[in-house]
Amino acid sequence: MNKRSRRKMLVAMLVFGVGIATVLALTAFEENLLYFYSPTQIHAGEAPQNRTFRVGGLVVDGSVRREQGSLAVQFELTDNAEVVPVTFTGILPDLFREGQGIVAMGQIDSNGLFVADEVLAKHDENYMPPEVADALDAAHEAGKTGMPTTY
Repeated sequence: MNKRSRRKMLVAMLVFGVGIATVLALTAFEENLLYFYSPTQIHAGEAPQNRTFRVGGLVVDGSVRREQGSLAVQFELTDNAEVVPVTFTGILPDLFREGQGIVAMGQIDSNGLFVADEVLAKHDENYMPPEVADALDAAHEAGKTGMPTTY
């Protein structure tokens, strides 16, 4: 093998190695992305099964139910168009209440129930997570207002 052939082989192996590293990095990155879905998108079947994602909206008034002697709580989340039932076991944020904008992270189970691993509430009266505000605006523009907008 002459010097030119070795150089071509080295360049080809280098390009191949960089390509493989890029594919592996993008695959790992895709697996760790955490997507946001609105209740309307979940009802439309756009949310992934067996994969963690975020859902956001307003806690439906009168929907919060707590189990006695347990940290388990069930509530409904809406974007003013559709409603998603949510269950969570743990300590809720201090700012969590009915009518409040929240974002929950978890998965949809086989019964269509969103099982949350984490629940986040807005910080003050004037703040709402951008994804939640956008989902509420989209539902409002579609003319499907089932609950008054409180932001």
